[in-house]
Order: sequence, then C-alpha cells, then structure tokens
Amino acid sequence: MVGDTSDPGQAPRPDLSGHRSVVQEDEVRIEAWAASREHCLAEAVVAMVECFADVSGVRPTGVGRIRLAEACDEDLLAALLDEILYRLEAYGQVPVDVEADEAEGGLDVRLAVAGLADVRVTGEVPTDVGWEDLRLRPGPYGWSCEMTVDG
Repeated sequence: MVGDTSDPGQAPRPDLSGHRSVVQEDEVRIEAWAASREHCLAEAVVAMVECFADVSGVRPTGVGRIRLAEACDEDLLAALLDEILYRLEAYGQVPVDVEADEAEGGLDVRLAVAGLADVRVTGEVPTDVGWEDLRLRPGPYGWSCEMTVDG
C-alpha cells in the first residue's frame, strides 16, 4: 500500500510514494508524497505513526473505518490526522496499515489497527497537528503534503 523512503536524498517521483521526517525538539516535521491525493493521505498517516512506533511485523487486531466529508485538501488532511490522534488517545489504536479511497462526497479510509501495547514505541506519541504549516497539494509528480506534529 504505502512505503517508507526515509532516505533524505529521496525525492518525489511519479512512480513512487514515500515520506521523510525531521525531528525538531518537541515536534516532528513530516513530508509525504504519492501519485494520488488518496495515497498521499494514507502515506501521511504512515509517516505520523512511524514518528513514534515501529509497526513492522505487527498483526492487526481490528479494522476501523473513517468517512470524511469532502473539504478543501488541507482540511481533509487535518481531519484525517486528528481522527488518528483521537483513536490513539481514546482507544489506544495504532494504524498498522492504511487505505484511502475517494468516495462520493468525501473520503473513505480503512485502518488495520493494533493496540498501542502491541507495538514497539520508539518516540513520544504525538498529541496535536499544527494547522499553520499543514499543506496538501498536487504537483508535477503527483501529490505531496507537509505537516508538523507535536509530541
């Protein structure tokens, strides 16, 4: 579905999806890219999870679905990330796999989830997404997004 290209020299290309992050004191700056808006949104979720957890090899214990109403691109990204943070805080659910599809009037997201206790925590769990630096937009090689998450 989505892939990690944490190599800092990796640049967005039309045939790749990926992400990278930079840790800065108590926040993490994330960039993600993919061929479509929906795949870019899924890549952003994976990138955010990788900031605090290693989910490799973790089997999901449940499936969650999110239906987001159509909104401007940045609002859609913010709503998705806020929902991930809410599920993490309220239910202790960590996405281990993500699929996002365009749906009439919005976005459908499927999350394969595991409990926070079932993953190896590698960093501070994020608590908030910065709205002022959040971007999601099309470009010459597909879609890209940028965001800052606070620990």
